Amino acid sequence: MFGYITVNKPELKIKEFEEYRAYYCGLCGALRKRCGLKGQLSLSYDLTFLAMLLTGLYDGRTEDVPCKCIFHPFDKMRRKESQFLYYTADMNILLTYYKCLDDWTDEKKAAEAVYAKSLSRQYRNIKKRYAVKIQAVEENFNTLARAEEAGIDDIDFLSGCFGKILSEIFAYRKDEWEEPVRRMGFMLGRFIYIMDAYEDLEKDRKKGNFNPFKKKADNPGFDEWIRDILTVAASSCAEEFEKLPVIENVEILRNILYSGIWTRYERVLSSKNGKR
Repeated sequence: MFGYITVNKPELKIKEFEEYRAYYCGLCGALRKRCGLKGQLSLSYDLTFLAMLLTGLYDGRTEDVPCKCIFHPFDKMRRKESQFLYYTADMNILLTYYKCLDDWTDEKKAAEAVYAKSLSRQYRNIKKRYAVKIQAVEENFNTLARAEEAGIDDIDFLSGCFGKILSEIFAYRKDEWEEPVRRMGFMLGRFIYIMDAYEDLEKDRKKGNFNPFKKKADNPGFDEWIRDILTVAASSCAEEFEKLPVIENVEILRNILYSGIWTRYERVLSSKNGKR
């Protein structure tokens, strides 16, 4: 369930993309400091969005640090450093840990089980740092896993479980902005779960894996229905975002919410149409 909350690069100005990349590199650096190379392997654009959101909302201080990247050895790179990047690094590891366990349960991917085990010590440390938050996340992951195992295909219930997980992760502070931030996380979580299931539908059919859309996929208007429920989730998320007093990097964040999260959908739909 990674790779959905990203920018639409062609719609960004060069300076905006460089700023976005600095946060992405900052998350990479925070992951390395938290748990080395194995932490960097979990790097995701999705949590870059959260780091930028929290920084903009809470006027967080960031420091620009020159850095080198193995993938861009000849480029002058910089990365951000801030408390929010270390928080999102922890949440990135948390989500990666659960994704690996889910992949092992669903498809018995041995590599994922090994990777999850390698992150287990970091996971325990995160659990100590955010005990109440992680308890809520665990409960919702377990509820989701039991529902999928039981073959429950109620998409509102299932996507709501993942929405509650992201709601906890987004809720950095208990303050006047907690509720709109939580609702943002909830709606983005719904969007991601629905999008992930839609994208994996054909693969899950071939492998005999659970997918909540198996029974509905051949219904007339299925693709339009998917677009409608994704639109509701995305629109509700954007509505909550606009309530927040975010000024810094607001155009980058809007690019992600109004356009970026749809880029994967457009690729999936194009692929589906190409096979028809």
